[in-house]
Amino acid sequence: MSHITNINLSKKSWDVVTEKLVIVGVYEEKTLSPIAEIINSSSQNMFKHAINSGDVNGKVGTSHTFYFNDKIIILIGLGSQKNYDANIARVVAGNASRLVIKKNLDSFATECFCGGEAKHCQFIGEGLVLGSYEFLDYKTKKNKKTKLESVTIVGCNSSLLEKGFEIGKSVCLARDLGNHPGNVSTPTKLAEIAKEIATEGGMKLTVFDRKEFTDMGMGGLAGVSQGTDEPPKFIILEYYGGGEEKPKVLVGKGLTFDAGGISIKSAGKMDEMKYDMCGSTVVLGVFKAIAALKPNINVVGIIPSTENLLGAKAYKPGDILKAYNGKTIEILNTDAEGRVILSDALSYASKHFQPEYILDFATLTGAVLAALGHVATGVMGTNNDLMDTVKKSSSSTGEKVWELPLWPEFCKQVESDIADVKNMGAPGQAGTIAGAAFLKEFVGEGIPWVHFDIAGTAWGVKPNSINPKNSATGWGVRLVLDMLEV
Repeated sequence: MSHITNINLSKKSWDVVTEKLVIVGVYEEKTLSPIAEIINSSSQNMFKHAINSGDVNGKVGTSHTFYFNDKIIILIGLGSQKNYDANIARVVAGNASRLVIKKNLDSFATECFCGGEAKHCQFIGEGLVLGSYEFLDYKTKKNKKTKLESVTIVGCNSSLLEKGFEIGKSVCLARDLGNHPGNVSTPTKLAEIAKEIATEGGMKLTVFDRKEFTDMGMGGLAGVSQGTDEPPKFIILEYYGGGEEKPKVLVGKGLTFDAGGISIKSAGKMDEMKYDMCGSTVVLGVFKAIAALKPNINVVGIIPSTENLLGAKAYKPGDILKAYNGKTIEILNTDAEGRVILSDALSYASKHFQPEYILDFATLTGAVLAALGHVATGVMGTNNDLMDTVKKSSSSTGEKVWELPLWPEFCKQVESDIADVKNMGAPGQAGTIAGAAFLKEFVGEGIPWVHFDIAGTAWGVKPNSINPKNSATGWGVRLVLDMLEV
């Protein structure tokens, strides 16, 4: 993992900080940020001359380098001052970190580009960390690349900066777990990370192994995991900081590698199936932030985790499995395994925690990629108020969602002729909705629930200042933390 790990809030003047590179800003309206204005006045209008000459336009993503008082000063574009908001603040901060990485420095100082809004300080903290992320763990060749490790924020002492910093780190954890190959990010590894988080946050951790969850009646997870010798796990994290209130439950698909089972996938891009556990990384990322910030809420995280391989013991098309809530599942395609392991997790959450609501996260269907590309996550659910909350947090964090209908006609399509449900809907039709319709059968009656199909957003998104190229994104961690009001 490589990202900023140290953030310093400084009351010193910009010219006496130890870092040799300082970043300040300019808006499209040609207005300078406060510290940029100070530097401009001290340097005989250095910035204003560049602006008036037309070299500087202030658009987001632009930057210009100056040298003054033995410092490297980068003037970056902040966009339109009248339209400056949380999402732009996050992107601008990410741009700052990216620029420093290109300069091959391990630290820098920057103004807090909150635009005079204290609430934006959190998003600056997030963006600085997200923009600094690089996945370098397996690079063994010696080179001169320097890892960006620290940042000093000049002229702002808001605690929200540190909150954003912790949230950014939690997203980076989710990215790292997704980026590691399947022989590293195993179910055992996920359980180990859960243990570290539980210790840090004073949480309760329960991990059921193959024999335990099989004896408990989790036939979905037991069936899918038959084909692998890698020990599967059923992981439960419990955080209680909110008194007697009902817990919110987060469920994440932890399929650490998916070959498709007997219904084997084609070889092309099968390596990307290491990302099939990114639902679990949403849960672990959220709990990482909770461990650091310790909010006054009650949250439970559940991760069913296994590989889906093929072999003499692997489950087969035509098999009938019985989930934790007693419902039977006809297996038509072993590559539709994510919903099968989630059936046990949703059933367990419904029975044991009396949740205020349940959110589940899964790289569930290729169909959502066909519908929404790598731009938005497909969401479906059973409660309009909860869905409205999801959409509000989506707008706040810039993590886009699009609601798809979960009408009775779709739910009928997952009914089986010989069991209660089948793990496929109508051939070639509404595959994403069929996945949600299946999952709905395992959510307790009356419990508000929303399903997030993150197959298009967990990786493969277009790179920008806060999303690295060829990497897991950690999508959803910030959205959930916003919903939880952490």
